[in-house]
Amino acid sequence: MAKNTDWLPRARESMLAMAKDWLSALVASAAAWNVPTKAVQDLTEKTAAAETLLEQDLSTEKTTITTAKTKAAFADLEAFMRDFKRRYFLVPPLTNVDLVSLGLKPQDKTPTPESEPTAQPEADLAFPGVHLVELKNIKPANGPQHGDGSDCGVRVYYGLTGEPTTQYKFRVQDVPISGNDLPYSEWASRKKVLFNFDGESGNTVYFCLQYENTRGKTGPFGPILKAVIP
Repeated sequence: MAKNTDWLPRARESMLAMAKDWLSALVASAAAWNVPTKAVQDLTEKTAAAETLLEQDLSTEKTTITTAKTKAAFADLEAFMRDFKRRYFLVPPLTNVDLVSLGLKPQDKTPTPESEPTAQPEADLAFPGVHLVELKNIKPANGPQHGDGSDCGVRVYYGLTGEPTTQYKFRVQDVPISGNDLPYSEWASRKKVLFNFDGESGNTVYFCLQYENTRGKTGPFGPILKAVIP
C-alpha cells in the first residue's frame, strides 16, 4: 500500500483535532503570523459545524440527511484548511517550531527534481445542464507541460455574485483581478472540473486557475474566466 504523504489527516476526528490545534495556536499568534481575524472566525465556524454534524452522524440521530451534511461539512473544512495553510502558514513569519506545533512538517530543504510550475493554466467553459458549469481542456496557456510533475495538478479558485447562502457565505462584490480575490478553491488533477451551482442560476461565477505541484508549489495565475450560471 502506498504511503500517505498528505499533511492533512484523512480521518475526520484527526482533521478536527488538527483544526482545533490551529485555533489554539492562533489565539496567541494570529497577529504575529498576519492571519486576519475574519479568517480565524471562519475556521472556528467551519470546525464547529463539522464537529456538530459528526456527533449527530455518529449518534442515534443519524439519517441519510445528516450523513450528507457531514460529508459536505468536512469537504468544506478540508478545502478551507488547505487554502488557510497556503495563505497564512508561511516561513517566515512562522518558524519550523511553529509548524511542528501546528502538526505540519518543516519545509524539506533536500533538492528535488520536481521544479516549480511556470505555466499559466487556461480552460474552456461549458454548460452541460441547468446550474452546471464545467471547466474543460485545462492546459498551459504559454507552452507544453513540463513533464516533470511541476504542473501535475491545478488549483481552481472561484467565487459567485448574489446573496450569501449557507453553502456560499462569501460573495464576490467587485470584479476580481486574480485568484487571490476569489474566496473558494479546490485542487484537481484532471483536465476538466464540473461544478454544480444548484440554486445559483442567473448569478455570475468567476474562475482563476493556478498550477500546483505535489509539494504545494504554485505557479502564476491564469486569466480570469467569467460565466453566467445557467
